[in-house]
Amino acid sequence: MKTSKFLPPAINSAPSCAISAIRQAKTLQISLSGDWVLDAQLPALEPILAQIETQVIEKIVVSTAALGRWDSMLVTELIKLIDYAEQKQVAVDKTSLPASIQGLLALVAAVPERVDAHREQTQRSWSQALAVSTGKAIQHGKEMLIFVGEMMISTFATLRGQAHFRRQDLWLYIQECGPSALPIVTLISLLVGLILAFVGAVQLSLFGAQIYIANLVSLGMTREMGGLMTAIIMSGRTGAAYAAQIGTMHVNSEIDALKTMNLDPMAFLVLPRMLALIIIMPLLCLYADLMGIIGGGFVTVNFFDVSLTEYLDRTAHAVKMKDFIIGFVKCSVFGILIALSGCMRGMQCGRSASAVGDAGTSAVVTAIVFIVVADSVMTIICNRLGI
Repeated sequence: MKTSKFLPPAINSAPSCAISAIRQAKTLQISLSGDWVLDAQLPALEPILAQIETQVIEKIVVSTAALGRWDSMLVTELIKLIDYAEQKQVAVDKTSLPASIQGLLALVAAVPERVDAHREQTQRSWSQALAVSTGKAIQHGKEMLIFVGEMMISTFATLRGQAHFRRQDLWLYIQECGPSALPIVTLISLLVGLILAFVGAVQLSLFGAQIYIANLVSLGMTREMGGLMTAIIMSGRTGAAYAAQIGTMHVNSEIDALKTMNLDPMAFLVLPRMLALIIIMPLLCLYADLMGIIGGGFVTVNFFDVSLTEYLDRTAHAVKMKDFIIGFVKCSVFGILIALSGCMRGMQCGRSASAVGDAGTSAVVTAIVFIVVADSVMTIICNRLGI
């Protein structure tokens, strides 16, 4: 019996290989010949499998007398043949194979596939699905309360001088979530102002009241849309970035290193990010209000019979200081929620690349849900208080 060596395929030759089978009584003699390498034109294995299927075969013997060079391609084909024979309860004699091939096949069979490796699709009743969803909601609520509690403890510790964060980090986060966000905030706010003006003008023009487009745009931007759109933009831009940054640090064990150095990760990582958003969000809200009013003025002046002076005069009469204050308060709350969502998902991130992506996605979804709920609650409160 010829024993082949594991060699790389020849570069300047055209390797060829073949497989044949001869039946002797209840034994199938399979012969391998040629070079079984990755760039070879492999023969079809289906005719051999068909003989095992249609004929009464109790044993398979593999002959490698004419076998030339081989690599992992041969092992792959042999695994297919052996697996199919085992399914048909046909014994395969591997003793005629080279020792190196027998060793590779033994490694493949040494660790069989786990029976429970695949996830089973189970049908749940609506009560079971409701119970599972309720349990997950309660668990997420507990995790959020724990995170908020730890954040408050770290904040008080920082105020007492027992915890620290770098001031350079605070200014860096202010730069990232402030001036760097101006282009996208400008674009979205201008478009929102344009949309508000067109939507209002469709109805107001029916009564010849185009002058009140200024009231609609200015009040809509200062009280609601300016802060809300800015918060949604920042949740997708900054909240996801916070989750990815902290999640990556968790994967690289940098948070464990901070704990080893007796540094509080909540104060060192979360607190400066939250302060940056609390400081920047009201300023971004004011800028978004201005851009929205400019966008509405562009539509009103150019498409309707309203002069720029009349538009500015109606805007000044419609908007009061309390409207700006309401927008500022909402944006500050939104900033806290965005920072909490992003940092919380980052701290809860697993130790894999996919977990970092999941943390970013979850941070955006969590922040938007919190923003919409908080905006609804604050709007109801303002309505009840008459402000």
